[in-house]
Amino acid sequence: QGQLVESGGGLVQAGSSLRLSCTASGRKFKNYALAWFRQAPGKEREFLAGISWAGTSTLYEPSVQGRFIISKDDPRKPVELQMNRLRPDDTGVYYCAAAEGYATLKSPEYWGQGTQVTVST
Repeated sequence: QGQLVESGGGLVQAGSSLRLSCTASGRKFKNYALAWFRQAPGKEREFLAGISWAGTSTLYEPSVQGRFIISKDDPRKPVELQMNRLRPDDTGVYYCAAAEGYATLKSPEYWGQGTQVTVST
């Protein structure tokens, strides 16, 4: 068994930065690629960024490229999402997800519970 646990959400002002962290516990997630998704109010959940198990390959949605950075110092360490120059439309629930392969990052098999990020004007 294993689980994905997100942390680091909160309420911030527009223009601020925030760092989210996702801990993937359990042997189940060894060699899994990890990704961050967001679900804004009234919208479908969308892919934001993903990273391979080794941390050597990353993928970004164009809307966050250049503002968000996904990273993982070590395959066994938490994956982080550094979010800069936050905007009110970045508000939503942010989910960590795990995919069996880097090629299926946008269709992960496992999800965390999510952490709320609210960006005020």
